[in-house]
Amino acid sequence: MTRIKWNEFLIPYSQTVDELKLKFRNLRKEFLEKNEHSPIEFVTGRVKTVDSIKEKMRRRYITEDLLEQDMQDIAGIRIQCQFVEDIYDVAKLLHSREDMQVIEERDYIANSKPSGYRSYHVVIEYPIQTSRGQKNIIAEIQIRTLAMNFWSTIEHSLNYKYRGDFPEEINERLKRAAEASFMLDEEMSKIRGEIQDAQQYFTDSKRDINNSTKDKN
Repeated sequence: MTRIKWNEFLIPYSQTVDELKLKFRNLRKEFLEKNEHSPIEFVTGRVKTVDSIKEKMRRRYITEDLLEQDMQDIAGIRIQCQFVEDIYDVAKLLHSREDMQVIEERDYIANSKPSGYRSYHVVIEYPIQTSRGQKNIIAEIQIRTLAMNFWSTIEHSLNYKYRGDFPEEINERLKRAAEASFMLDEEMSKIRGEIQDAQQYFTDSKRDINNSTKDKN
């Protein structure tokens, strides 16, 4: 019988997700306020459900005593980027921060999974302040492009239906879609400078229009 009081157990993980989302969104805002390209486009986060945690404990043979250290993705953050190069820039930013410590990295971009899955995973140790003092929480940050995220979201949805046992046709189509997605990222990287110039032009034009409207008022 479980000894874990789940509501109490998950509180620090919820706090971790909330704090990290705020910090990374503010980091994006800081880049934009300085009129610089932000390697961060979107930030989302979630805490694993109790059912999902229990299922993974059974599948990975994780005991309750080792749950906090052996299950690294109870608190999960997802950072979406425009370009593949941005992913590695974000990873460097994580290493440079003093409010968290990188303890593990897995590059599924340079070494994609057989399914076609691509993403960059960074596991961090993050200190939070609780009513009982400081507690270090392990969290996983997944960094991927918008195209990679689209593919992964679809694959994840299909996984619920087929429980990982995809029909061969679906499996092959997913692999081809993953390759097409990565080719899109590669093509966008080749014209990255043009894209960023166009985005900057749009931002400057919008700012000029807003300033003009304010002056008239």
